[in-house]
Amino acid sequence: MKTPWYKEPWAYLVFILPLSAVVAGITTFIIANTDADTVVVDDYYKKGKAINQDIRKFKLAQKLGVRFDIKVTNDELVLKPTGIEKSFPMLNVNFYHSTLAHRDFSVKLTPDGKGWMRQRIDNDISGKWRIVVTPFDNQWKLQTTLGLPQQQFREFELRY
Repeated sequence: MKTPWYKEPWAYLVFILPLSAVVAGITTFIIANTDADTVVVDDYYKKGKAINQDIRKFKLAQKLGVRFDIKVTNDELVLKPTGIEKSFPMLNVNFYHSTLAHRDFSVKLTPDGKGWMRQRIDNDISGKWRIVVTPFDNQWKLQTTLGLPQQQFREFELRY
């Protein structure tokens, strides 16, 4: 007497393997469409043209001798001018997280009595950050990448 197909164990193996591939494919499709990559730039050509303009601002900062030492602790940002003996009425400092765009933030710094720029930070700053410093008139620009927080002053290394 022949047994029916649904009582054979090999029949289920034949069905389960393709079914698991279909389920894995659908799951991958759902994950790919719900968690978009925020690091990718939509218009890379315009972004590339803007980079060339930014390089001029970096070179102007070098030419002017603008340099800073930077210290970022868990609750405070301190910029100490070490280049030219010029005081800046206000600086814009932008923090760009290396992978999570929603954590990006910016602060505006004004000098204290010593000429140092200080600002309290309420955001979570742990991790790797690209830090961009520009003056109020946006004539020059400095940029570096740091792992934060850090307890000691560090020279603001210029990186394009």
